[in-house]
Amino acid sequence: TPTRSAGSVAGAERAPSRRCKLMDGERLLGLASKQQRQRYVTKMGKCQVNLGHIQEKKRFLSDIFTTIVDLKYRWFLFVFMLCYIATWLLFGVIYFLDAWLRGDVHHIGDPEWKACIENVDNFLSALLFSVESQRTIGYGSRMVTANCPEGVILLMAQSIIGSMIDALMVGCMFVKISRPKKRAQTLIFSKNCVISHRDEKLCLMFRIGDLRDSHMVDAKIRAKLIKSRQTKEGEFIPLEQSELNLGYDTGEDRLFLVEPQIICHVINQHSPFWEMSADALRREQFEIIIILEGIVEATGMTCQARTSYTEDEILWGYRFEPCMSLEKGAFRVDYSRFELTFEVQTPAVSAREMQELRELEPSALSLSWEPLLPPGAGG
Repeated sequence: TPTRSAGSVAGAERAPSRRCKLMDGERLLGLASKQQRQRYVTKMGKCQVNLGHIQEKKRFLSDIFTTIVDLKYRWFLFVFMLCYIATWLLFGVIYFLDAWLRGDVHHIGDPEWKACIENVDNFLSALLFSVESQRTIGYGSRMVTANCPEGVILLMAQSIIGSMIDALMVGCMFVKISRPKKRAQTLIFSKNCVISHRDEKLCLMFRIGDLRDSHMVDAKIRAKLIKSRQTKEGEFIPLEQSELNLGYDTGEDRLFLVEPQIICHVINQHSPFWEMSADALRREQFEIIIILEGIVEATGMTCQARTSYTEDEILWGYRFEPCMSLEKGAFRVDYSRFELTFEVQTPAVSAREMQELRELEPSALSLSWEPLLPPGAGG
């Protein structure tokens, strides 16, 4: 009995420690899951969405030009070479079969034999003739004569098909090289968002900049909030998209992007951050997608740059340091200060609570002045 009681006491002492370890483990798992949470859009602007189980893949063949352009470079070069090599081999086989069926292969060097394709005695020579004909090299040792109409027809067909392949593949190569996707890499965004007051309004701000001297024409900025929620009817909506107003009604979303600019989202009654305090911000899980669009001045093509901010990349109570100064004859932008921020005094309450406090201040002042009024003044 004493042994049992001692074991029970020891088990009771170990039980709280086990619970604490379990709670610590759950907390660590929760923090790990939050750190490893999948982003919707990476910081470099790549969308982390994979499409699967597509049934009607024939739709991609109906727009073959866009399908080829969207391929990765290794597959694009493979398709590029495959188109030419396949046509060379196909017409090389046809030329060799024609020469073999007509007997040209067995009468090489016979001056009395009227060959359809001269100097084609094996498949390799027929392949060389196919390459020479399609690429208009014409070394002169192999040629189609007027002794057979099918040779002339085959030569015309290969010329037309070769021109079509040149137009398609060279056009795809030009479009793929000149796409403004690389231009977006010289459009930079700040690593963090900041929340602080501007003109007595709580604002969410981030900074954008253009590293090139050739500027973006008609640049526009948009922001989307990606957050899952459950409706009042119990429906779960994963990754719901809602718009963040960056000055659409006032035209502030249209930018003259010559120097780095701080983009501001005013947190008002229409903002999803209206009732969100600093503590609530850390507990939430959401993602802000920033989309910058404009026309590349050098090429006239539309360019789009993207980035994203999660809740742990938003600094409450900070502002961006200025990175622009005046020099002799021009303004100078110091991009080494692009990411720098400094802390400012900002209440940790939500924008709604701040407005309620401001509305209570006049009433509190009026109550403090009431006892000072002379008697009978109210009448």
